[in-house]
Amino acid sequence: MRDISRKVKTLRTATAGATLRVSPATLVAIRENRIPKGNPLEVAKVAAIQAAKNTGQIIPYCHPLPVDFVSVEFHLGEDQIDIQASVKAIYKTGVEMEALTAASVAALTLYDMMKMLDEDMEILGVKLLEKKGGKGDFKDRFLQSLKAAVLVMSDTIAQGKKEDFSGKIIVDRLKESGVDVVDYKIIPDDLSLIQATLRSYADDMQLDLVVTTGGTGLSPRDTTPEAMSGIIEQDVPGITEAARAYGQDRTPYSMLSRGRAGLRGKTLIINLPGSRKGVADSLDAIFPAVLHSFNMMRGGGHPSREALSGSRSSKG
Repeated sequence: MRDISRKVKTLRTATAGATLRVSPATLVAIRENRIPKGNPLEVAKVAAIQAAKNTGQIIPYCHPLPVDFVSVEFHLGEDQIDIQASVKAIYKTGVEMEALTAASVAALTLYDMMKMLDEDMEILGVKLLEKKGGKGDFKDRFLQSLKAAVLVMSDTIAQGKKEDFSGKIIVDRLKESGVDVVDYKIIPDDLSLIQATLRSYADDMQLDLVVTTGGTGLSPRDTTPEAMSGIIEQDVPGITEAARAYGQDRTPYSMLSRGRAGLRGKTLIINLPGSRKGVADSLDAIFPAVLHSFNMMRGGGHPSREALSGSRSSKG
């Protein structure tokens, strides 16, 4: 089973379709409620809902997940029944398998209930029609690459007593997200030096993004949040709130991080913890969604529902 523990929960939706070819006489019998086993559409609907809720028990590599909604619709044509099953869940992984299973079981249930009347019935196919809510839906596209710096604040690393790992993790993640890292620097935990460096990144270099690591805890030398007070002009508290909430589900120490996030001019500055695990968790929590802030600052606004509902096959 694939490890999804690093993923964040989002609203996931999927719609799948199935088609059952039947004789015109069978369709007449359905419409006139003359199927010996009862109303096949009602039974197939219940079966599909149960199948969606129990997909993790049927398909070995599917994760059990909390299904929030299932809908099943039937469209009777001249010689076929089209089935459409939609599933919603707020979870870490997609619900396309739940939708496909629901559509499949609906078709099989119809087949079972009517096979004594129609020996030529055939399930023509089962297909994923749409899915959304995965990571790809929150990845913005930019006409120009974003320029960023990574700033490591640590007395021991600056003195060469320890090696930096957290800053390099940030550099790698930014590059994976398509961000151009133009500077990577290590400085001591000195409030004045931190402020001077952040001012240079924002005012002189006019970078889009600065991600810092270190100095967000409770030790006497942890002064990053205090340094931010004299730098940022607009708070964006939701960024670090999301990182702390994500981290708190994985370690009870996440609540002790005092990191902040905010804007200086058009430069977004984000404080991350100093530990490797804290940095990795924080990056998982806020990327790639945090990059949408740059489209907002450029007047792009939020994507429409239509833009987020484009059909996808199996990614996410």
